[in-house]
Amino acid sequence: MLEEIGKVKLDYSKYSGKDLYCDGAVEDELLDIAKNRSPVEYAGIIEERKSWPVLYHLSPLRENIVDWIPMKKSDKVLEVGSGCGAVTGVFARKAASVTCVDLSKKRSMINAHRHRECDNVTIHVGNFKDIEPELPKDFDYICLIGVFEYGRSYIGGEDPYHDFLKILLPHLKEDGRIIIAIENKYGLKYFAGCKEDHLGAYFSGIENYAAGGGVRTFGKKGLEKIFESCGISRYQFYYPYPDYKFMTALYSNGRLPGKGELSNNMRNFDRDRMVLFDEKNAFDGIVEEGMFPLFSNSFLAVIGKDFDIEYVKYSNDRAPEYAIRTEIARDGQGEISVRKYPMGKRAEEHVRGMALACENLTNKYKGGRLEVNRCTLEEEDGLCARFEYVQGVPLSERMDQCLERDDLEGFHKYFKEYVERIGYHSDFPAADYDLIFSNILVNKDVWTLIDYEWTFGKPMNTKELAFRAIYCYLLEDDKRNKLNLDKILEELGITEEDAENFREQEQGFQKFVTGNRLAMAEMRDHIGNRLMVPQKWIDKYQDSERVNRVQIYEDKGKGYSEEESYFVPEAYQGENLIELELKVSGDVQMLRIDPAMETCMVKILDMTLNGEAVPMDKKKNILVNGKVAKPGSFVFPTVDPNINIVMTELKRSAENTLHTRMEIVRLSHEMALDMAKAVKKLI
Repeated sequence: MLEEIGKVKLDYSKYSGKDLYCDGAVEDELLDIAKNRSPVEYAGIIEERKSWPVLYHLSPLRENIVDWIPMKKSDKVLEVGSGCGAVTGVFARKAASVTCVDLSKKRSMINAHRHRECDNVTIHVGNFKDIEPELPKDFDYICLIGVFEYGRSYIGGEDPYHDFLKILLPHLKEDGRIIIAIENKYGLKYFAGCKEDHLGAYFSGIENYAAGGGVRTFGKKGLEKIFESCGISRYQFYYPYPDYKFMTALYSNGRLPGKGELSNNMRNFDRDRMVLFDEKNAFDGIVEEGMFPLFSNSFLAVIGKDFDIEYVKYSNDRAPEYAIRTEIARDGQGEISVRKYPMGKRAEEHVRGMALACENLTNKYKGGRLEVNRCTLEEEDGLCARFEYVQGVPLSERMDQCLERDDLEGFHKYFKEYVERIGYHSDFPAADYDLIFSNILVNKDVWTLIDYEWTFGKPMNTKELAFRAIYCYLLEDDKRNKLNLDKILEELGITEEDAENFREQEQGFQKFVTGNRLAMAEMRDHIGNRLMVPQKWIDKYQDSERVNRVQIYEDKGKGYSEEESYFVPEAYQGENLIELELKVSGDVQMLRIDPAMETCMVKILDMTLNGEAVPMDKKKNILVNGKVAKPGSFVFPTVDPNINIVMTELKRSAENTLHTRMEIVRLSHEMALDMAKAVKKLI
């Protein structure tokens, strides 16, 4: 009943012999990777496979949600629902022992193989309810990462979520903590067009799971009610962003996001999504109203003693040499500080370099009007760079306020002052390449540079630094496009050739930072899921109502008249097919058909008058204001295309029936012109 894979122990004493939870062939793929490939190869494998499950289970960024927790080397951890081990490795590195519980044997084997060097991991395979009675009652941490929502399926009963916690609580030390990571069923991403993560349907959680299903997520008050029903009064909420799966930032009630911070929202990698509105703009309004805790996409609930950490930011979507974690925390005396930690040995040199950057930049700007946030290195509990906590408003926010009130003069005043302040001692052999507006805090007349990790030991041209700042600023928010970039470039003395060189340099810098790997922001497109914008469908439908109309003119000897023309209802039989059956009196000399109100190409599939075919190869029968590609096929580089049928050239009677079917393809104006130029003769 026991198996060892490397140093990891697997206990099958409660295993039923059948995996009740399985993702199919992808688990065989993951097992093969875990057996035969090293974790350092995972980034390349993820890019190569272009697979959501491979990304989800193997990305090291999955660990961010718990990596920041200050566990002690003596701590004991229970991980319920450990799956393929996405976060097991964090616990194994930080704690004394890790006890995992999971239903699936195959997933547990994947977990064991990927952590086979860890001698402090035991995996119990089977139903939690069967394993739970034999678990010890002295865990420092009990972790449910993406698990609590399955309580209805695996715990059962009338109140499964209450029961789940009541079962867990006796296994916790007196001062221990339960960690729950779970989606918020009222997360903004679901309103904006993401499908519910578990059921794969739009608005499932928002509609309170009216359609049923075995999974339930909760809003903030819903979780609080469950905690309180279990007699839990001490708990703390954190708010992972964009969500808990690939968290890049963690907020708390002590440090909520500011306006403009929540701009990285296209981060669902599992399936197609709609884009119903701009989430960044919506988040800005929510932040201003103080409602972010209600609309955070995910929650991390900590039951038990509070942590002193108020904010965490991960910058580990980078090459290992530059992967860091940033924290804002209070110490025992209530003093707030900012700390940056290397995410592994290879990033230690980068963190140490921050102290040298501080010294060099302080010397550079001494006597100038740009302060540099003080940095000191600490190594008592592991290497970190410690910074003062500076009060102020980001310069980017001040500039945004100018744009919001159409105060372009005020914006340019800030920008001019920015250029003057950063340009002080520009020949000094040190420069911060990342002097973007959001890295400068403004407090009255004091401007403080708070982040300078990309400082190089050489002088850099001020206009190059300023260009990068404005370039990044514009890329972050479409609302900033009202700025006249040409005017700014002119002020800086930057030519278009300079600007193109700077853009290429920026692309090179990004590849340098990421180690030529795809950033997570690029992975969504790489996997291939679609972004669907319903507003475009609506606009297209409304536009089709306007342009997909067939107008008929009759010339009875006095020319065409707009007043006497008419539209044919339901002429379009789909987007590209027109079918008409027109009653034409014998006194009509010319009949004009306008097939659309835009540039297009039209092919007459058939046309008959009183059952007899109208010859397409006789030029005097059909006249058009476009070009003839071949008999019956016409290109119209005009928004008023018309096909004129010379009725006097056809055999007709007092009352006639004209029947025709046409295929139509809409073209852009430029394409219609190009195609028309390729046709030799105008009819």
